[in-house]
Amino acid sequence: MTEAKAPDAPGDFDARGFLQQLTTQPGVYRMLGATGDLLYVGKARNLKKRVSQYFLRASGDPRIESMVSQIRHIDITVTHTEDEALILEATLIKELNPRYNILYRDDKSYPYLRISSHAYPRISYYRGEKRGSDQYFGPFPSAGAVRETLVTLQKLFQLRPCRDSFFAHRDRPCLQHQIKRCSAPCVALIERDEYARDVNDAKRLLGGQADQLAAELAQQMDAAAEALEFERAARVRDQIAALRRVRESRNMTGGAADLDVIAVALHPAHSCVVVMSVRNGMNLGHRSHFPRHPPHAEAEALLESFLGQHYLDLPAPAEILLSDAPQELAWIGDALSQQAGRRIVLNRPQRGAKLRLLQMAQNTANQALSAHLADAASMDTRFLELQQVFGLDTLPRRIECFDISHTGGELAVASCVVFNEKGPAKASYRKFNIEGITPGDDYAAIKQAVMRRFLRVKSGEVQRPDLLLIDGGKGQLSAALEGLEAADCLGVRIAAVAKGPTRRAGMEEIIVPERSLPMRLPPDSPALNLIQRVRDEAHRFAITGHRSRRDKARLTSDLDQIEGLGPARKRALLAAFGGLAAVRRASVDQLAKVDGVSRTLAERIYAASRG
Repeated sequence: MTEAKAPDAPGDFDARGFLQQLTTQPGVYRMLGATGDLLYVGKARNLKKRVSQYFLRASGDPRIESMVSQIRHIDITVTHTEDEALILEATLIKELNPRYNILYRDDKSYPYLRISSHAYPRISYYRGEKRGSDQYFGPFPSAGAVRETLVTLQKLFQLRPCRDSFFAHRDRPCLQHQIKRCSAPCVALIERDEYARDVNDAKRLLGGQADQLAAELAQQMDAAAEALEFERAARVRDQIAALRRVRESRNMTGGAADLDVIAVALHPAHSCVVVMSVRNGMNLGHRSHFPRHPPHAEAEALLESFLGQHYLDLPAPAEILLSDAPQELAWIGDALSQQAGRRIVLNRPQRGAKLRLLQMAQNTANQALSAHLADAASMDTRFLELQQVFGLDTLPRRIECFDISHTGGELAVASCVVFNEKGPAKASYRKFNIEGITPGDDYAAIKQAVMRRFLRVKSGEVQRPDLLLIDGGKGQLSAALEGLEAADCLGVRIAAVAKGPTRRAGMEEIIVPERSLPMRLPPDSPALNLIQRVRDEAHRFAITGHRSRRDKARLTSDLDQIEGLGPARKRALLAAFGGLAAVRRASVDQLAKVDGVSRTLAERIYAASRG
């Protein structure tokens, strides 16, 4: 792989001179504007032929014409193979966020269902890198799909969901056993061989062997009934009934083993791409994606960009069903096959069960896009009224809100939440641990948090908000203004949101610096609805941050007072028992079993935890 760069040219880009020296090898091109801003990233089997298409004739697409008029440089990366170019393009789009590319922002990894390698295996939700000898099933399209499957498996096979540290220190069954979702192996209410059989049955179900498993369970039910083991027979009967529902789901997939169904719904300004996942014959549900793209994007272009970015880090199934055929369908299929090390088939079904699956995904995409458009219209209405309420020159596109949470003044945490026209921008949320103030002084806490935030705004690290909200009254508003002044960021439109005399929802008072009396908006006001939503989110985020800080402090403070218990032994204790609460419940004998903890130290810990 080699790099080349277009020569600098005064004024307009010298396209003719650049194209004359451009290679015909495969690669990736990056188009840059006058200030070095990245406009577009593209791939090509033949770089000279593909890049020439932008300059040798008019495209007829206003978006493309606008982009070409801004080009001042083009960086070229020559790759060894065409497939390498496709993968590199997807990687650069995700990393560099070009302005004119179709971008699928999905920062969350896909979740799995994990069965541990413990003597009594645990079944649990998992997101992250696969490690050790545990078994992983998935990926699932959403956390909800994993949790739904977890509940089904717990009802079917009563596998334990608890952590190993919790499991190791139980002396009586927990609530999960009482509601018949765990067979309580922690207190030996089930034999190890029988529990292992249940685990194996769960794996077989996840592996697509529902039909064989149902037949075997029917035989077990008959055998248990003949032996007069009616409780056992009833349990197996319930398992068979639950399995029947799973088998019905398999019939909906036409018996297909592993495939993804991808459908696109279009709107001039928005679009939705739905991915429905089938693994081992089970429909695991779907995930909706709403890409950022220029207006009037075509379905084929959306799918082409999606396939490269979506399967960059996610394993592709053996077959992918598509609602539309991208122009480079064969190339994409070959690249995915090479990356996976096995054949990946891309096609558009025309009949049968696969066509029904595609129609289901298409209907889901249409519904999701309709809901998205309705929500976007609602947000536009709220922002438009917000502009009118606060007399802003332009439509606000970024709102920030601060709140403070503490317990009796201790361990105060300030939250800063961010909303834009799409709703909560959670990647921009921030928490501030408040230090160096009088405990309980909310005014000083607000001033410190606002100052710290807007020092970063002043330096250019953080985008300046169009509207700053403070949860509180006149005192909090004055403190926030002092924080803005300390950060040299006066001029930001700011308001405080007070709950009003009755402290009832819909009766909030909006306090602004230039008015002596607070404003009150009608309870059904879209602007008030947005303000309430932002304020409530700031409150929730502040409480979450404070609780996390408080729990962390409590976790360490009690153990820090014990003589002879250093950081290493403290970590060993917490790892062995799974938390401070379990350490407090442990007996001297249990404490003494932890590596590095002597009998004498165990007695000190025991005495301190009950002191």
